[in-house]
Amino acid sequence: MIIVMKHHATADEIAGVVAHIESLGFQAHLSSGEERTIIGVIGDERPIEPEHFELLPGVERAVRILHPFKLASRDFHPDDSVVKINGVSVGTQQVIVMAGPCSVESREQLMETAAAVKEAGAHVLRGGAYKPRTSPYAFQGLGLKGLELLREARDELHLPVITEVMSPQDVTLVAQYADILQIGARNMQNFALLHAVGEIQKPVMLKRGLMATIEELLMAAEYILSHGNTRVMLCERGIRTFETATRNTFDINAIPVLKSLTHLPIIADPSHGTGKWELGTPSARAAVAAGADGLIVEVHGDPAHALSDGAQSLKPDKFAAMVAEARRVAQAVGRTI
Repeated sequence: MIIVMKHHATADEIAGVVAHIESLGFQAHLSSGEERTIIGVIGDERPIEPEHFELLPGVERAVRILHPFKLASRDFHPDDSVVKINGVSVGTQQVIVMAGPCSVESREQLMETAAAVKEAGAHVLRGGAYKPRTSPYAFQGLGLKGLELLREARDELHLPVITEVMSPQDVTLVAQYADILQIGARNMQNFALLHAVGEIQKPVMLKRGLMATIEELLMAAEYILSHGNTRVMLCERGIRTFETATRNTFDINAIPVLKSLTHLPIIADPSHGTGKWELGTPSARAAVAAGADGLIVEVHGDPAHALSDGAQSLKPDKFAAMVAEARRVAQAVGRTI
């Protein structure tokens, strides 16, 4: 349920409503806009009728949220949320580009790639230090050494860093090195991990699971939001279907659907969405046209010898061309890159 306060509701009236909600055993979440304040009632409020709250001073109306996701819903937060990360704002008219290698392999590889993607227009450096792989014999990442290299690249090139965290035990460590914590597709419903990143109050990018519905993705985001961490972004990275021509089926539909349901920024991952580097650029163009707030792209100087995901990684010159093409699409729909 959401409680919409009157336009001129005072701070004391808002505090009174919050206190009343908490006295009933619920949690209260405030969303303050330019026009008015909306208070979310979190918990099983079914026994309470909306009219109960409409009698309180300063309340304009109370409305039940029909979606199972509450805090992620536009009903609770009608305006687009903007996630700010060290000078980069995700969720504005500017489409943010995150790029870098799937895995951090060496200092030389990372620094060369980081410099190339920044020159091409990337705003955030991506790189994997811990890699969840299908095979236990595949390269699993450099771990702490990878995190240290990412921080070195961030400090030298002044690029915020996004990297994956795989377990609740690693959240505090990874958060010391990364500006954005990525929850991978395989961990979308790792509820202990969702609780942990919700509590640490660090920006989070949550990837859609391999076979997850849009509602399941939003409910996973709800776990993070319910801990008070509002700096959440969602990522469409393709889902598994019967189609075998591509690694995944890149669900372009999900972008406008999510934009209609949630206020959270939406990032598109054409690299994982297709699994083929030559399909990355047209998919990126489509994602920007569909309304994505950002792109996350895998780039490698020598994809043929990459330790992970070489087939879907763009060479730096191809990445620069992708950014240029995506920029033209962004301009056509009234946005920038």
